Amino acid sequence: MNKSEELNALRSNLLQNDSTWNAGTNMIFELSREEQEKRLGYIPGPGEPSLQEQEAMAQANLLNFNVRKSAYGNEFGAPASFDWRNKGGQNFMTPIKDQGSCGSCVAFGTIASVESRIKILKNNPAYVVDHSEAHLFYCLARAENRNCNNGWWPDRALENYKTTGVTDEACYPYTAGDQNCTGRCADWQNRVTKVAAYSNKTNIAAIKEWLSTNGPMIACFSVYSDFFAYQNGIYRKTANAELRGGHCVSCVGYNDAQQFWICKNSWGPNFGEGGYFRIGYGECGIDSSMFGVDAIVDTAWLSNIQVRGLWNNKSDRNAYAYLGNEGWKRISPSNDVNHYMLLNDLASAKSAGRNITAHVENGIITEVYA
Repeated sequence: MNKSEELNALRSNLLQNDSTWNAGTNMIFELSREEQEKRLGYIPGPGEPSLQEQEAMAQANLLNFNVRKSAYGNEFGAPASFDWRNKGGQNFMTPIKDQGSCGSCVAFGTIASVESRIKILKNNPAYVVDHSEAHLFYCLARAENRNCNNGWWPDRALENYKTTGVTDEACYPYTAGDQNCTGRCADWQNRVTKVAAYSNKTNIAAIKEWLSTNGPMIACFSVYSDFFAYQNGIYRKTANAELRGGHCVSCVGYNDAQQFWICKNSWGPNFGEGGYFRIGYGECGIDSSMFGVDAIVDTAWLSNIQVRGLWNNKSDRNAYAYLGNEGWKRISPSNDVNHYMLLNDLASAKSAGRNITAHVENGIITEVYA
């Protein structure tokens, strides 16, 4: 069966079964089976349930959610629908990316969620953040013997984000294809962002509550042959679709009335609904569990940054500086000499309109070069 015949048969199936989604051709659908499967990359890790077991867990979660919702209503208090692309008219998502022909989806789903969490923590949807999938996958995953062919899993990606940190995209730009980590910039260690804590939620109500309060979550699911032709609507797999592998994405919202999740994919902006897709609750293991980033370590070198504001009160060594788009940071209160030296440098730079370089450690300004 050629691609045109395959698509026509799928469309006929969807029409006959009054499906909630539409199929169409796209760059991913037109690829060979081998190339399609290279766009995946989630293989359950040691001790994790298999893809089929995760699908059964998700179905059980959906049954439990609907029973409890019918009996007790919206017991967790999360909104009935939510979307981080439109939170009070503001979009906290970063642009859609493309993992290309490499099973690096875990890196993309993880970074998409971390980037948005940073924007949310700063309450600044315009904040520019772009982390390096190449660093996370070609360096940190590679150190665990993972590559484009055997993929990875989210808890290890998050643990590496926590222990080593991930540098910015400009330091190590992503191109698809296994690499030996030599592409990092020389000062990458001064440019990493670290995750302070993360958590795993394993039922729909808890996922909704965490997602709507904190930000997008990393979600993994079974990809079936029909998904590659997804065009729009709420995806639910067709009866005769074949399992092709596992895939991880960033889940950015949900809707109780129609029971679907909104997910940010890493197959470029021309796939699905502008790079996103909707998938039904309980479908393909999507909500057997999801990971969320609880906190980010506020430690970094900030280069060529503007001092936009200064604030202090009558308390000893209690002053703050507003740096660029990073927000308010406390000026180190370690001792009088250091505190007032830093404050003087910051005030002088602000008065002169001169940008500075500053080191921030856990939200506290410890060094200033003006």
